[in-house]
Amino acid sequence: MYGYYRVAAAVHKTTVANPQKNAEEVLTLIKEAHAKEVSVVVFPELTLTGYTASDLFLNQTLLSSQNESLQYILNNIENINTLVILGIAVLEADRLYNCAVVLQNGKVLGIVPKSYLPNNKEFYEKRQFVSGRDIVRTSVELLDEEVPFGVDLLFRDKADMTFGVEICEDLWAVTPPSNHMASNGANLLFNLSASNELIGKHEYREELVRTQSARCMAAYVYASAGVGESSTDTVYGGHSIISEYGSTLVQNERFTLENSLITADVDLERLRWLRLNESSYSDGRRKKTRTIKVGTLPSISKIEREINAHPFVPSQHADKQHRCDEIVHIQAHGLIKRMSHAHIEKAVIGISGGLDSTLALLSTYRAFEIMNWDVQNIIAVTMPGFGTTSRTRSNAVQLCEALGVTLKTVDINDISLKEFEAIEHDKEEHSVTYENVQARARTSILMNLANKEGGLVIGTGDLSEIALGWSTYNGDHMSMYALNSGIPKTLIKYVIEYFKSNEAITAIIDDILDTPISPELLPHNDDKIVQETEEIVGPYELHDFFLYHFIKYGAKPGKILHLATIAFDTKYDEETIKSWLKLFLKRFFTQQFKRSCMPDGPKVGTISLSPRADWKMPSDADMQIWLNELETKNR
Repeated sequence: MYGYYRVAAAVHKTTVANPQKNAEEVLTLIKEAHAKEVSVVVFPELTLTGYTASDLFLNQTLLSSQNESLQYILNNIENINTLVILGIAVLEADRLYNCAVVLQNGKVLGIVPKSYLPNNKEFYEKRQFVSGRDIVRTSVELLDEEVPFGVDLLFRDKADMTFGVEICEDLWAVTPPSNHMASNGANLLFNLSASNELIGKHEYREELVRTQSARCMAAYVYASAGVGESSTDTVYGGHSIISEYGSTLVQNERFTLENSLITADVDLERLRWLRLNESSYSDGRRKKTRTIKVGTLPSISKIEREINAHPFVPSQHADKQHRCDEIVHIQAHGLIKRMSHAHIEKAVIGISGGLDSTLALLSTYRAFEIMNWDVQNIIAVTMPGFGTTSRTRSNAVQLCEALGVTLKTVDINDISLKEFEAIEHDKEEHSVTYENVQARARTSILMNLANKEGGLVIGTGDLSEIALGWSTYNGDHMSMYALNSGIPKTLIKYVIEYFKSNEAITAIIDDILDTPISPELLPHNDDKIVQETEEIVGPYELHDFFLYHFIKYGAKPGKILHLATIAFDTKYDEETIKSWLKLFLKRFFTQQFKRSCMPDGPKVGTISLSPRADWKMPSDADMQIWLNELETKNR
């Protein structure tokens, strides 16, 4: 469903050297995984024998019993299309290999040997096994069937999934096999492991899995041997982890005496397209591989994963102080570089009492603090017009006074009336002309004042407005340095709250955050805002969600709609979301001409719409196929 696959890591109750008993536990977990619509489930290393069987691996009876138990499992999963990855010992050319075997519908699809064998301290695998790191383009006979065998195997379905398998120590190697698997298209990686517990080792293990998923731009599923393994000298906790592109989605509770199965829905479509959009992935060296086509997989009836409604905003677990410090420092140092390089000492900012101009002023103020520049060289200009309310104007004035910057007021009413007269526009006709005359008058004042003062005009428009083209061309669309251009509206609110640590402006910021977003270009009614932006273009939280998924990995509109209905389940219905998504697409395509000549501004997050670096798009591209896709019924 929309590129999502449900994967699982299973840890069974292990009885060392009793393959049949282990097989029965494994079969129970396979059936549970299948019932939960799992596409692939992975088990610990040497699943059927137990990892700690030691020299018993050199005994014919154990290997014979293991193969009989594997056949028992195959006989009982003929009608189960969940892919199963088990650990077995394979005897080939009078050598014993520690392997992973991939099963589906009662068939063995392929066998992958372990490359790196630990042989120090509590581990001594080379006593029983040999490395399979050089085995490629080979097959082996298993249960009277010829089966592909080698480290060059990848497994692929008809849609978005390509997976590879490595075993325990392989991940700890300087160059893990999963690196090469990922370079050859594997976006899903599995690890069968037997990692014992030591103080703090589980934290390192989780970090290793998580960072490897990031490095490979993949999902990584890890299952380690449980407490049933021999505790002669070591104890195993049965640690299972599922990570995706640098984030751990789920991990189990260690040291359980019962069977354990954890699942997560991973977005493999997203990972495939992130590789095109985000990195130098395509420069990775490819090796010759063999691809095993897998059969039809269980389909997910419902995505069981939390979809972040505000993807630009750091999670609740993030250190807000640290994140906001970083954002503001990026803005401040971008401005410092521009002003220093141009030998400019003054900054000119239009202040409206709204979110965007507030953040631009606060970040400019921070830049002046860092450089120990005179803050009176920040010239904040309020430009009341026909729609300006006393609330927003008061907030703007109070903020400037609290910060000690230079405050100027230029009323644009008379200027606008003269403009109307010059172009023969009826002042009672509140059309787009009526609004844009005011917006351009303000920009003209700021530009001219900057010339007079030898200053730099600081742009206040944010990333969300840039995406929607919600600005007046050559009005608020233009500046000398667009300080907020890399920050979407939802993140603007988050960062402004951070400045509440300054008690002198806390109350002012609270009221600014509580004020409806408005350009205040239409006459007010009894000093109340009559023009609310989000009633015209839609909720910014929705548009930021659309923007993130559309740009980050090129998601189709149908998928964006589906994910949004999950993320905003209790807030907006599907038809409401769909209507605003249509508007987003129309505005995003038709307003590219404004982005094509937008001013410089600092990139803050991974998404930017600067035409010089991050987003290159013809101004006249047609949007129809995106609108058509949104209307497709059976996606």
